[in-house]
Amino acid sequence: MKSLDLKVIEQALEWVKTEHRIWLCTVLATFGSSPREPGSLLVARADGAHCGSLSGGCVEEDFLERIAQGEFKQPISVVRYGDAESPTRGSLPCGGVLEVLVERLLPSPDTLAHLDMLHGALLGQHPRIRRVDLTRGDVRLLDAPGPGPRVERTDAAVHIRLGPVLRLVIAGISPVSRACAEFALTLGFEVIVCDPREDACETFDVPGARVEAILPSLFITAGGCHGATAVVALTHDPRIDDLAMIEAVRTPAFYIGVMGSAKTSRQRAERLQRSGGLSPEEIARLHMPIGLNLGSKTPAEIALAVVADILRVQRGKARDEL
Repeated sequence: MKSLDLKVIEQALEWVKTEHRIWLCTVLATFGSSPREPGSLLVARADGAHCGSLSGGCVEEDFLERIAQGEFKQPISVVRYGDAESPTRGSLPCGGVLEVLVERLLPSPDTLAHLDMLHGALLGQHPRIRRVDLTRGDVRLLDAPGPGPRVERTDAAVHIRLGPVLRLVIAGISPVSRACAEFALTLGFEVIVCDPREDACETFDVPGARVEAILPSLFITAGGCHGATAVVALTHDPRIDDLAMIEAVRTPAFYIGVMGSAKTSRQRAERLQRSGGLSPEEIARLHMPIGLNLGSKTPAEIALAVVADILRVQRGKARDEL
């Protein structure tokens, strides 16, 4: 399963290639409750075809109707939904307020090149920041210096950060791996499962997951991790788990975790430091025991705790904030 934003840009590329005008919409800000966060994307055509989401559906319906009525002919607009004074864009069912950037893009080589670079950014090739001039609609692509807010706005321009789709690398196949892959795919992660046992790979039949019959450590070494990658080792087999951890700490992965009890984790930390040559700082990057402490027992419960902890870290939440 691909992330929704990646689907939006791929659909935009397809439509531009077939000579369609498109309207690319980005959620700039939300106030109060909102089903979609800043940076969320939607692309639409004049005939009402669309891909992506700005809200639970009420905003999309109004927006598509306004396109059909001939609005948004200018290169750039900013629309605010949820203001009580606007009858057609009045209170949202969630009670929040939504601000949306609307860009009208013509089918041209420049548009195609721009969307192609955005597509590459979402695939992890080169994270970008789109600087959109709010007066003229001019767009520049800047290198993303590192993590930061998805959307930043000044009076003159808005900066929209586009980076890789969240990736989950699962080291080793187990019942927990299967449940973990299913949860992550539902959340829009790109899921890659690595295990050197070909028979185990052949029977891992989770739709949407990419399965590689290879040692996870070799996949990681070959450039399998970027800054939006989480690596989890879930086999209880040190030959798979330990090697994956040793290689993962050398990557920019934002989450690295390995399954095991508190006692097993202490033993693993000593082993990785002694035999694997990891420094105390590298050991500190490892989440072990992995996952939130939910008292999990079954594979599904353990997987839920793992994926929830990955999201906690990705969202920048400390455990004591939960």
